Amino acid sequence: MTDVVDLQAILPAPFLSNLKQADRRWHQLRHGPPADRPTVVTESSMPLGTVDWDVIICGGTLGVMIGTTLAQRGWRVLILERGVLKGRAQEWNISRAELGVLVELELLTEAQLETAIASEFNPNRIQFMGGPPVWVEDVLNAGVDPVFLLDTLKTRFLEAGGQLQEKTAFSNAVVHSNGVAIQTDTTTLTARLMLDVMGHFSPVVAQARQGQQPAGVCLVVGTCAQGLPHLDTGDLLVSFTPIENHCQYFWEAFPARDGRTTYMFTYADLHPQRPSLEKLFQDYLQRLPDYQNTDLTDFKVLRALFGMFPSYKRSPLQFPWARIMPMGDSSGSQSPLSFGGFGAMIRHLRRLDAGIHDALSTDTLSTDALNLLQPYQPNLAVTWLFQESMRAPAERDLHPQQINQLLKIVFQEMEQLGDPVLKPFLQDIVQFPALTQTLLQISLRHPQLTPKILAHVGLGALLDWMPHYLKLGLYNELHRLIPVLESWSRSLNPRQQYYWQRRFDGWTYGTGHDYE
Repeated sequence: MTDVVDLQAILPAPFLSNLKQADRRWHQLRHGPPADRPTVVTESSMPLGTVDWDVIICGGTLGVMIGTTLAQRGWRVLILERGVLKGRAQEWNISRAELGVLVELELLTEAQLETAIASEFNPNRIQFMGGPPVWVEDVLNAGVDPVFLLDTLKTRFLEAGGQLQEKTAFSNAVVHSNGVAIQTDTTTLTARLMLDVMGHFSPVVAQARQGQQPAGVCLVVGTCAQGLPHLDTGDLLVSFTPIENHCQYFWEAFPARDGRTTYMFTYADLHPQRPSLEKLFQDYLQRLPDYQNTDLTDFKVLRALFGMFPSYKRSPLQFPWARIMPMGDSSGSQSPLSFGGFGAMIRHLRRLDAGIHDALSTDTLSTDALNLLQPYQPNLAVTWLFQESMRAPAERDLHPQQINQLLKIVFQEMEQLGDPVLKPFLQDIVQFPALTQTLLQISLRHPQLTPKILAHVGLGALLDWMPHYLKLGLYNELHRLIPVLESWSRSLNPRQQYYWQRRFDGWTYGTGHDYE
């Protein structure tokens, strides 16, 4: 293994330039929030004279999905995209079965869905240094072609009557009693509802979080490349090295249409001494030959992949304004274990489509009403302890194998409990019975593990976690009441039905009972 890899010799110039740009943002985040946080949303007591649109969506990459469902329902929908609405070449990985919602909501035909799936493979591996592999079927086993998907959705959106303004950037918004006035770089537009789908670094999100720093970050580097051995299987979570430089490196690998995709990622806090993305990329290239049992002689990078994905304990994010709602990465609705909001958007698409339609139909667009569409979900909140247990502290040393040993035991026990426990967890869906079974089995069979975990994450983290675990149990019991309450709620007026249905959704999704 060489000490330093010459990135310039391996990465094409545009990728290297983008890597350095991402690194500058990561450096700024580690060294504190910017002193000046511009205000992009204000409020006015004056009503708008006219309201031109029912919904304006800022951000088209993920926004085109919800935009198309709403346009198909007959709502006047406009998408603003600061660039050109098109997909990148790199595939999005997701479980094959989850894509069925795109056909169910008539966003794609069955034939179009099959074309959108660029690669499909089974099984996938979980393995930690010194432990046996755990193999799972049908989890993150499909690679979707974003170019075809977004092009098809864009066409479907326009056919349904939606309007698209490309190369049009959001500037600011004023919330009025009857709508939102959205200023772009060229004009002012008005809508009853604005959806912020501009991602983690949305200026609206920055204002809503009021300088709050992420509680954790997932740092990811990787490539889609040719020259690696051909395999029809994938890796979901693999570690083959101990903790090094206060980082535990994890790996993913998937077959792709034109090569093989490999990622290396680590969970981190914002300690100033955390490594740069450039340093992580060098570590990735140094370790890749051991991981894929090859060398870099014939290694040809098609696409370089890298990024930092912040996660906040105050998530999903609820905006303090009426008539504006975050979606996708803006909302932080994925768990702190995952990176990228495509899977979370797909999972919640059915719920959000119905909820926004009901909100528009009943004109229930107040702050409280919209916040019910991004509800507290205890099954996301409990995963914070898992992220912290997979993260090596920057300020103190752990035993080099501590994280590997912990994960090896946890996944072996989940494997013994079977697919109903293991598979939902691997898809970011934590369910109270499965979590309780796992914790009980580990505590009985491996009592020495509890004090190690406590020493690792700290008593404070455990005390923070307990209320979320108890609420997960409470929500699980509330979910049992839904059939009775749904029958009763049908006698209520439409606005009251809206509020109760959103509570039912919160109990369902907040406990993982949406899992199919």
